[in-house]
Amino acid sequence: MRIVFAGTPAPAVPSLRAVAASPHELVGVVTRTDAPLGRKRVLTPSPVAQAAAELGVPVIKADRLDDDATAAIARLEPDLGVIVAYGGLVREPLLSLPPHGWINLHFSLLPRWRGAAPVQHALIAGDRETGADVFRLVPALDAGDVYGRLRYDVPPTATAGDVLAELAARGAELLVDVLDRIADGTARPAPQTGEPTLAPKLTIADGALDLSQPAERVLERYRGTTPEPGAHVMFAGQRLKVLAAHRGPDVALDAGRLALHQRGVIAGTGDGTIALTTVQPAGKGAMAAADWWRGLRADDPRIALPGEAP
Repeated sequence: MRIVFAGTPAPAVPSLRAVAASPHELVGVVTRTDAPLGRKRVLTPSPVAQAAAELGVPVIKADRLDDDATAAIARLEPDLGVIVAYGGLVREPLLSLPPHGWINLHFSLLPRWRGAAPVQHALIAGDRETGADVFRLVPALDAGDVYGRLRYDVPPTATAGDVLAELAARGAELLVDVLDRIADGTARPAPQTGEPTLAPKLTIADGALDLSQPAERVLERYRGTTPEPGAHVMFAGQRLKVLAAHRGPDVALDAGRLALHQRGVIAGTGDGTIALTTVQPAGKGAMAAADWWRGLRADDPRIALPGEAP
């Protein structure tokens, strides 16, 4: 089949490369326009755009799949469209343009976690199993019939970045298998079953760790918001990013209190402690939490709890 691929971030790149290496013809790639990155805000092509350039595949850059993008895709005469984390909706008439429609690799077990941030929401909710589905795009959000599925047991200490990288690699293989089955006429999509839950895009505020909650709940939010949008606490009126953390020792420590324990930094929660391994203070680079601790001048270092003055 002639395939047009739509995707933007790094987790879409394994699928792009897998489609390019398959027996199918990758005729074009759609990705979002260059974005300003870094402190100098340098305009940078998306990871998918960079990979497509390496593969020598024509690229259409568009932040919305509007009339212009639809016309550009139509000129490629695709048999089927593939979308993986593009960052925009496929609407009519583009949805029905390819004879075989569009399929989407989505990183959850649908209908659980429909939306832009399924892996993050799964980890925040404490899900011990997740996976990836390839489903047929329909006008409703992530509601189409499922062509193929893989299941994945979430490691206890894995962050959203870890899980997404694993699902991106495994999902690429699933995606090509579905392409092959659609091409030879053996694909048999099945309706989604179960109660849908939603996974909207996260904001910086979603990364705030509430140390009045039990330690495991705090760590679930840390894992679910790492690396994006980033876990953090409020310390001395400024946001302190928590880049690495794990379950702390079983010692008595009030929620929000910080202490040095065996050359490491621990924080009290509503039930137990968490150990801070790597942090990033405002305006500074990442550093070991113990080094940050040694630079403190506070007599009673404490992380602000929700509703308190930072």
